[in-house]
Amino acid sequence: MTALDDVLAAARAEGRAVLVGYLPAGYPSVDGAAEAMTAMVRGGVDIVEIGLPYSDPLMDGPTIQRAVEVSLRAGTTTDDVLATVKSVAADGTPALVMTYWNPLERYGPKRFADALAAAGGAGVITPDLTPDEAAGPGTDWLSATDAAGLDRVFLVAPSSTDERLRYTTQHCRGFVYAASTMGVTGARSNVSAAAERLVERTRAVTDLPVCVGLGVSSGEQAAEVAAFADGVIVGSALVGALVDGVSAGAGERAVAALAAELAQGVRSAKKR
Repeated sequence: MTALDDVLAAARAEGRAVLVGYLPAGYPSVDGAAEAMTAMVRGGVDIVEIGLPYSDPLMDGPTIQRAVEVSLRAGTTTDDVLATVKSVAADGTPALVMTYWNPLERYGPKRFADALAAAGGAGVITPDLTPDEAAGPGTDWLSATDAAGLDRVFLVAPSSTDERLRYTTQHCRGFVYAASTMGVTGARSNVSAAAERLVERTRAVTDLPVCVGLGVSSGEQAAEVAAFADGVIVGSALVGALVDGVSAGAGERAVAALAAELAQGVRSAKKR
């Protein structure tokens, strides 16, 4: 059992979903990002997803892109991301790194996996890496994460075939990330109708928890998703709260307040 497994199991025993909150490392600064993540946890986030800044974030919408651009211009490095992981994990909160494959390939997959484990990280979400590519020559991400004892999270989508769902989930550890919409990230006014169906299809092929991401921005939406999913992943809305803060303190307070609203929604949901 990893720290991530413990949190997921505890939430399931309570009859509720977990709340996963995303913020990019290095925004508004390396220390400022860590403080904002602490504020998120204080507000009620169960699991922290730490974005590794990347210059070509294909899946990210404008809100996250804006914050990542600031982080990159300030010179945030992969080692800064690992330091952020260490800060978040120090109080026992499971910390996952969300990263595209190119930065990992440049850093070295095994080197990164070992460094993340040493920092206390729970695992890695790789949105543009498929399990078959992860096991391919020159990649070997599966063996690197196995050796380091890290959870690895791959994505499934409404377009995934049943065969693809089965193959992808067989290679996941910790949980499965269900991308509820096709397209880039961003807060939306409505939860995709495809989300619940995707969760149902994914559960038919795995016993792993299924967490839904892309689009949740309010406590009401969080409750809607928590009623049928094992976890609610929120990114753009939390990044937006931090970006819109007129000062570091205001941004952290806004993040904590939104996290509290989302946590209340998750905890008040009636499971279907």
